[in-house]
Amino acid sequence: MADNLEQLAKKVREVISDPAVHSKVDARVAEFDRLREKGSDEEWFSELCFCLMTANWTARGGISIQKTLGDGCLTLPQAKVEQVLADHGHRFARPRADYICKARKLPNLRSVIEAQGDDRRAREWLVEKVLGLGYKEASHFLRNTGHYDVAILDRHILGIMQEYALIQEIPKTITPKRYLEMEKTLEKLSAKLKTPLGILDFYIWYMRTGEILK
Repeated sequence: MADNLEQLAKKVREVISDPAVHSKVDARVAEFDRLREKGSDEEWFSELCFCLMTANWTARGGISIQKTLGDGCLTLPQAKVEQVLADHGHRFARPRADYICKARKLPNLRSVIEAQGDDRRAREWLVEKVLGLGYKEASHFLRNTGHYDVAILDRHILGIMQEYALIQEIPKTITPKRYLEMEKTLEKLSAKLKTPLGILDFYIWYMRTGEILK
């Protein structure tokens, strides 16, 4: 595995050294840092809704719905939220609208997350308290609010890991134990590249998609 990890590290270094890609990643990271330091409670909740919507769907679609909903994430009746998702072609409009509306009952997200003092503990809290969030989605939310010590193991990242023989196959379902095992593999890559997991995700994702989204 060490040789495979080094091969992947070499490829990721090439992507990191691309000024255009690096600039786009820096811009995203600056957005997330601002959200962590100065973002409103409404902005944090909107980002949580984005992550609830992208589960088993697309980041681009989630961005589009997030913009359409705006403050409606917090204020619209559940039927209206569902309609917006359905109008955008979301595959799971009804359950996702239900998750979003149930999440409104959570305590102040920003305060609770920061009080955990650790990204991994914060992820455990999210998975336990937020219906519809697994490890991947919770990690995504944390990264997008400026917490970078977690890996977002979506199909693109797993595809690269399989391509470089860091995993034998992409699991159909991922248990928390298996998620943490695969995350540890990426931690080794993160250490090699001296790049936090949540930021490293951008570069690996770019290798698979040619895009920098969020």
